[in-house]
Amino acid sequence: MIQKLLRHRFLFEELVKRDFKKKYKRTVLGMAWSILSPLLQLAVMTLVFSQFFGRNTPHYMIYIFCGNLVFSYFRDATNGGMGTIIGNAGIFTKVNVPKYLFLLSRNIQALINFGLILVVFFLFVALDGLPFTWKYFCLLYPICGLILFNIGTGMILSAFFVFFRDIQYLYDVFTMLLMYMSAIFYTIDSYPQTTQDLFLLNPVYLFISYFRQIVIDGVIPPGWFHLLIAVWTVAILSLGCWMYKKYNTRFLYYV
Repeated sequence: MIQKLLRHRFLFEELVKRDFKKKYKRTVLGMAWSILSPLLQLAVMTLVFSQFFGRNTPHYMIYIFCGNLVFSYFRDATNGGMGTIIGNAGIFTKVNVPKYLFLLSRNIQALINFGLILVVFFLFVALDGLPFTWKYFCLLYPICGLILFNIGTGMILSAFFVFFRDIQYLYDVFTMLLMYMSAIFYTIDSYPQTTQDLFLLNPVYLFISYFRQIVIDGVIPPGWFHLLIAVWTVAILSLGCWMYKKYNTRFLYYV
């Protein structure tokens, strides 16, 4: 895979540039929306939910920011990745190139946006008076896991989208449900232990919780928590790679 990526390096770089320019085409503020959009979402969520959930939650703005940061990156990468095969059919039906290049280029664009927002996130952390410690280096683990998890999810969605175009509408409903089930603006402490354990079945919640434990609580999650993230990441990425390999030639007949 790495060798093919290097062989088609020029095409990959051009795809990244194209996706980035396409997203901000005909906008006045351009790349500034990468930062403004999540900040506006954060402002609205903090204003609406602080009176209901934030009274007894320390550093509530950072609590919401953690959830919104991770979930927005997941939604942006997977939503954009869904249509990569269909949207680039005019290229790979004429030129023999690996189809995952289009998905990876879209994920790079989402990752750049995530990196920009992450810088702003750390600024908010500093303004909120939370200390920066060496434990912040542990955030590389959920970030790397989330990158691979998003790529795997994008592979699955883009493969399904080739055969079932209805998946885009179902996924919109799914992401809305997932947002409410990821404890972005509320805490799960008041729920019974059995209910809290059910949240561990949500991989997006695992990534969000990891960020919160490092940044807000100042603790490194236990080993079993790392293992859960690894299992979800490997499982989804493996399934995505398998689907691309199995249906690689069939994609040509349905695009």
